[in-house]
Amino acid sequence: MYKRLVLLVLAGVLSLGSLYANEGMWLPLLVKRLNEADMQKMGLQLTAEEIYSVNQSSLKDAIVSLGGFCTAEVISSQGLLLTNHHCAYGAIQTHSSVEQDYLSDGFWAKTKADELPNKGLYARFLVRMEDVSQQVLAAVKEGMSEEERAAAIAAVTKTLSEQAKGNSHYDVVVRDFFHGNEFYLFVYETFTDVRLVGAPPESIGKYGGDTDNWMWPRHTGDFALFRVYSAPDGKPAPYAAENVPLKPKHHLPVSLQGVQEGDFAMVFGYPGSTDRYLTSYGVKQALEQTNPTRVKIRDLRLKLLKEDMDKNKDVRIKYASKYASVANYWKYFIGQSKGLENLDVLSKKETLEQEFTTWVNASEDRKKQWAEALPLVQQSYEQSYEANLSYLYLAEAALGTEIIRFANTFRSLETALMSTETDQARIASLIASLQERTSSHFKDYNAPTDRKVMEHLLRLYYQDVPKKDHPEIFQQVEKKYKGNFVKWAADVFAKSMFASEAATLAFLQKPELKKLQADPAFAAASSIINKYNKEIYPRMQPIQAQREKGNRLFVQGLRQMQPDRKFYPNANSTMRLTYGTVGSYAPRDGVIYSYYTTMEGVMQKKDNSDPEFAVPPKLDELYARKDWGPYANSQGELPVAFITNNDITGGNSGSPVLDGKGHLIGVAFDGNWEAMSGDIAFEPQLQRCINVDIRYVLFIIDKFAGAGHLVEEMTLVYPDKDQQDAKLAPATLIKAGQ
Repeated sequence: MYKRLVLLVLAGVLSLGSLYANEGMWLPLLVKRLNEADMQKMGLQLTAEEIYSVNQSSLKDAIVSLGGFCTAEVISSQGLLLTNHHCAYGAIQTHSSVEQDYLSDGFWAKTKADELPNKGLYARFLVRMEDVSQQVLAAVKEGMSEEERAAAIAAVTKTLSEQAKGNSHYDVVVRDFFHGNEFYLFVYETFTDVRLVGAPPESIGKYGGDTDNWMWPRHTGDFALFRVYSAPDGKPAPYAAENVPLKPKHHLPVSLQGVQEGDFAMVFGYPGSTDRYLTSYGVKQALEQTNPTRVKIRDLRLKLLKEDMDKNKDVRIKYASKYASVANYWKYFIGQSKGLENLDVLSKKETLEQEFTTWVNASEDRKKQWAEALPLVQQSYEQSYEANLSYLYLAEAALGTEIIRFANTFRSLETALMSTETDQARIASLIASLQERTSSHFKDYNAPTDRKVMEHLLRLYYQDVPKKDHPEIFQQVEKKYKGNFVKWAADVFAKSMFASEAATLAFLQKPELKKLQADPAFAAASSIINKYNKEIYPRMQPIQAQREKGNRLFVQGLRQMQPDRKFYPNANSTMRLTYGTVGSYAPRDGVIYSYYTTMEGVMQKKDNSDPEFAVPPKLDELYARKDWGPYANSQGELPVAFITNNDITGGNSGSPVLDGKGHLIGVAFDGNWEAMSGDIAFEPQLQRCINVDIRYVLFIIDKFAGAGHLVEEMTLVYPDKDQQDAKLAPATLIKAGQ
């Protein structure tokens, strides 16, 4: 153990000066031109064509957008998908009950017949992407207003999408990049029959809970398994008994070789959103208003939910996924503000903007093109504070109240019922959709909990938002209930049909406009949404258009000012590749963090009195016997997680971490606390991507869950073929050198 510590310290000291994160979320289409040479110098042994190709099988064919909120990867020839436990959490929770608690106990399908369907979940594969900037921008004429520009772009992108789709079953979308300076077309194939195959218990998949969230060192087995099914002809099809496991164009070989300090690593996935070109004015608003407001509201909401979850197991299961979702970004916004302040991001942004202004003012031609860029952005932020506050309370407080959010989904039915020309087919379709939504909503709903949330969050809305931006319903609370939100909420829940599944379904059997509009929850939802749509949003529109124009000009000018820099676009849920290396880091003076963790750390944190750090008995037994199977490293340790300096963000959860040969070595699941400002300003010395080691994933599947049949599906890569475990012999084997 002492020898290991010495080696880790030495490795950390040697690497810290040179092991900086590689900034950039790169479009795979452009890897050959922008990144291939750099990547190969760092250890990539593949060509750009083997990473992204439309003519042959390539890595991109094994990467999927899972539900539009996470990434997953194909790891067998039978459509087996690997992603994060927290990405599968909603699906696991949906299938759970007090009697059959898959959240607490885990789930493992013994056969394909036992795999569980998940309505609404999809796996989307990228077929191809294409640069259509020239065609789109040809529609933009000088002197157009922002509204006219947007309309012209919308028209041409619609035409391009329709042409690319033709008569195919593909989905096509055109997205803008660099704040509207470039446009790319994406063609996708979407499979909607995605079944849950396996998931460890929360005590493994969420080990460390909220305490360890966004932290390193980490000891979380954050993974789960799904399977993609297709029609017998291989095409996408809705869930059906006759569907068959998908035969993918490519699946990732799974490496047991392990990772070492300095090893090349790349992450392939669908990062959700970054704002790397955000100006100092945007940073200032985030620090002064947006982040503190979101944290304040979510902090209260979490406390209210936890009170009831701790008292009742049924409520805990119903609200587990909701709580985790709220908590994740509650902590994120706290960390982002700390990161922005600690790393002095505001000052750095201001320095860049001063440089930009000096460069622009040095040329009359530049002044004509870009002089208004930053003033437009500055004015838009200065004018937006009141409206932004109202939006935040709408999104976080009003729509954080479930009865308000649920009632609001009936507004389309109200519109249909109000129409002078009754469209019975349209009404019937809406009713069917709302009946389905009602059943889904009440499965995971507890009215007493939501009533408490409504009392507190709507009172906060009332107190913090300027009176001129109050929805009309607040005047009723003042007059009828003397400003008492507890009494108001009690009355709403006593009288609203939206507090009861039976009452809601009864209404849908014979919907009446008058009854809908008289419902107190619907009236509250309508009042709040109408206030925003009719007064606040119209105030924001010209401000937002002004900001969009300023940002577009700023980024356009910045790229001209720095012609030798390789620019990458902000994340926008399209496929990206990032590359870097495995490595330790120094978060603060006198501290060096190792690049990997082991099972020893799980046991050091163990506290069975704390649900976040409880260790299941079976894992205890395996630890006591040091029964690691073939998954230990060369020191006899069982690796759990490791870190790389890849550039990731939300949406990358579940992304594969690949070595230089394109073999799977881990699954990305988090970023680190010290670099939480990374979505806005990348910090090269601190940014780290936290990954569960694939060997820990295999250990849990095989040794803990006894689901070795799933491992047998995979193509395993061993350092030495002679090291294979007899139990795993049926699996496809590849020597590491191949």
